[in-house]
Amino acid sequence: MGVMLMSKKERLRKATFEMVKQKRLTLMHAAAQCELSYRQTLRVYANYLEKGDAGLTHQSRGQRSNRKHPHREEIISLYQSKYEGFGPTLASEYLQEEEGYDIHHETLRLWLLSEGLWKKQRKRSPYRQRREPKAQFGELVQIDGSIHDWFESGTKSCLLNMVDDATSKTCSMLDHGETTRVVFLTIWKWMERYGIPLAFYVDLKNVYVSAKDKGFSHVQIACEKLGIRIIKARSPQAKGRVERNHGVYQDRFVKELRLRQVKTIDAANTILESSFIDKLNRKFEKPARNPLSAHRPLGDIDLNQILCWEYKRQLQHDWTFSFGGKIFQVQKTYGSCIKPKSIIYVRKHLDNSITAWYENNQLSLIRLTKRPLTEKKVSHLHPSVSRHINKQSYWYQANSFVYAPKEKNKKHNTLRKRTS
Repeated sequence: MGVMLMSKKERLRKATFEMVKQKRLTLMHAAAQCELSYRQTLRVYANYLEKGDAGLTHQSRGQRSNRKHPHREEIISLYQSKYEGFGPTLASEYLQEEEGYDIHHETLRLWLLSEGLWKKQRKRSPYRQRREPKAQFGELVQIDGSIHDWFESGTKSCLLNMVDDATSKTCSMLDHGETTRVVFLTIWKWMERYGIPLAFYVDLKNVYVSAKDKGFSHVQIACEKLGIRIIKARSPQAKGRVERNHGVYQDRFVKELRLRQVKTIDAANTILESSFIDKLNRKFEKPARNPLSAHRPLGDIDLNQILCWEYKRQLQHDWTFSFGGKIFQVQKTYGSCIKPKSIIYVRKHLDNSITAWYENNQLSLIRLTKRPLTEKKVSHLHPSVSRHINKQSYWYQANSFVYAPKEKNKKHNTLRKRTS
């Protein structure tokens, strides 16, 4: 039995075609979810029925592209040494005239951007055209936080709001700030009710998207595990539906809290969960153009192991590791032998519990008050270092004057001088 590599897009197509195979979804709806034309969907689905999973994978995977330029490294090195600071168009002209490299300026620009040798030039603000809502419930869910004085007490709190793009169905939760914790809790509530959506539409805050080029936030890591696509909104106008929904909450929810004389976040969340969200959805929810939901079933997925904070730690020689200023001992159980200096994954869950994992196996932990003491190695190289010596040995008898008291040492030295 061989191993087949499949990309995330191919795995999602497999899940979609399995629903078509079970007659839970039509090929027309599958084409919309897979972002393919109907004719292309027929061809891919026929290959899947004939070849199985191999029919979804790209046939040229693992082979070198025919379009790869053979002199890319030489051109980039020449640009750094001789044409640094030149624009892509001007540099491509010089490379063709002076060096003999026939390279298109757009190809050179993409190379320089990937290597960090050129920055995108500022352009005018683009014309913004109104975007039509998605066709299915769960295709796109917009997430944003609304900072407002919800209790009319002069202290601002954050209401995290999730709004479906197709139906305007909403789910929300109140907290002190727009943190990863409240994002995880609200996503958990949404998935328990409706399932796993296809995509999230978020802004560029660090809680959703990492500020580093190659980094990932905890929300991004969790969405990657669940197969949820993260779409970045470059402006507040891009996610206007959730922004307008904030105004509904700031009008109606503030008055609801005022009538009930609620002044705490826990009591406000109880009102949201018990009646207010359902009443708001009945009032403002719109029917989607496609009545079928695009949510994938949650199944036996353990959200407690996905919607959490995950960190890397290195196991020490005494089977301990540090996390959050605390020391944990890994118990060595039968069948789970881990070498020292191995990398393990430590997860902090929403209930503040800590678990450790190694190759998808959970490790049993014991929290220690202090790091266990290790026996120090005794050095035998210098007489000032304490050590256990066999006093009956010939070596000790020959060198006993070294360990004698100072007075005896002086007497021994005087005897040696007289004899000499």
